[in-house]
This record gives sequence, structure tokens and C-alpha cells, in this order.
Amino acid sequence: MRLRSSPLVLLLALCSSVVVAQTPPPISPAPASPAPVQTAPAPAAPSEPATPPASTPQADPAPAAQSPAAPATPETPAQPPQPATAQPAPSTPAPVTPVPAEQTARTTLFPNPNDPTGVEEGVLTAKPTVMFTGTSTWDEAFTSLKNAMSKLDGELKKAGIAPAGRPIAIFVDTDDNGFKFEAMIPIAQAPEGKTELTPEVKFGKTPEGKAFRFVHKDAYDEIDGTYETITAYLDIKEIVAKDAFIEEYVSDFTDAQDTNFEVNIYVQPK
Repeated sequence: MRLRSSPLVLLLALCSSVVVAQTPPPISPAPASPAPVQTAPAPAAPSEPATPPASTPQADPAPAAQSPAAPATPETPAQPPQPATAQPAPSTPAPVTPVPAEQTARTTLFPNPNDPTGVEEGVLTAKPTVMFTGTSTWDEAFTSLKNAMSKLDGELKKAGIAPAGRPIAIFVDTDDNGFKFEAMIPIAQAPEGKTELTPEVKFGKTPEGKAFRFVHKDAYDEIDGTYETITAYLDIKEIVAKDAFIEEYVSDFTDAQDTNFEVNIYVQPK
């Protein structure tokens, strides 16, 4: 009995073991737990929508790049300060040019600048001139010479002849009461075949030959002091001068008391 029951027990034991072996199947839900692990990758999906916003910001910078193009336009207004308005400036010096043109045309007998502090020696070259002969007292010397030069200037303008040098007076004869003079204004050329411009105004030539130039720059009424200096210089150098002496008026005739009145005095040795 015990032996027969033992196989039964054994069978029961085996059956129980089978039951025990079948119980593990409930463990199969364990693999279900990994299934939720698969849900974890689901959050990876939001990473994809993250990319589209990246594309949208790229579109934004594009208009931003266009906005700086607008300031380029203000650069063009910087051009308006055109110096074209400065062009009228050259028009102003234009009228100034004729003035020095006349001054350079009316040169002195000695071409080099005057030296008020010394004596210059040179050679005078004869030039064509218009001349007027007159007389005057010493008291009226300045007025008489001024009127004579004005007369010559007026006749030259009427004839359409331009002066080519400074006015000149040659004192051909003198005494205690007054003097006889020849007023002259050099010109470029005398009209061919003519000896006079009017019955009073003749054509002639300026003096020529060796000469010494002295300069007087003071009122014309004070010119006697310069002549005293000239006489002393000629005596020291033992130079015998011609009786006639020449005055060339560098300054225009204004007033006998004009202290800036400049005169070149030429003395020719015999």
C-alpha cells in the first residue's frame, strides 16, 4: 500500500510540480513592463517640432537685413553740399585783372624797381611819346605839371592810343622865377606819317643815353631837399651833368602835400 501510494504521491508531486511550472506564465506580464519602456521613446517626437521653429527665426533675420539697406539712402543726401557755388568766386578776380594789366603796361624808364636808399646807374632807351610844351612858376609847379599830364591823357584817349609808360617832365630851362618844361607820356608806337596829335600835342621821343637815377618819395613841395642831395653826390663824384633834368612820376598826381608821392629823377652826364 505504501508502495502503491508512493507512486501516487509521486504522481501528485509531479502534478504539483507541473502546476508550479505553469505558475510562471503569470510572470509573462513582466515583459509588459518593458512595453512602457517603449513609451519613453515617444517623447523623442517633440524633438522634431523643435526643428520648424528654427526655420522660422531664419525668416526673421532676412527682413532685418533689409532694414539696414534703408540707411544707405541718407548717404546720398551727403552729396548735396556741392561746391558748385564756389564757381562764382573766379568771376570776382576777373575784373581785378585789367587793373594790374594797365600798371604793368606803364613801365618806368629804368625797368628795375626803384631804390629810394641809393643811386642807380643805367642807360635810357628812346621811346615814342606824345609831348606838350609849357611854362610855370615854381609855386605852381605841381598844378602845372598835373594839368599838362591830364591834357596828354585826354588827347590819347580821344585818339584811342594807350599809354605805355609813366608821365615824364623834362625841365629844359629854369631860372629863379620859374621853368620851361616838356611833358611826355610814352606810347607803344606813333601813327605812321604823323608828327602831331593836335596842334599842341606833338609826337616825339624820350631822352636816351647814360643816366643816374635818384628817387624822391615825399611831398612834391619837399623835392628841393632831394635835389640838394643830388647836387652833393655829383660834386663828390665830380660828375658834370647836363642842364636839363628829367622827372618821372611813379605815383599819380593827387596833392602836392602827399607824402607818398614818388618821383624818379634822372640826371644825364655830359
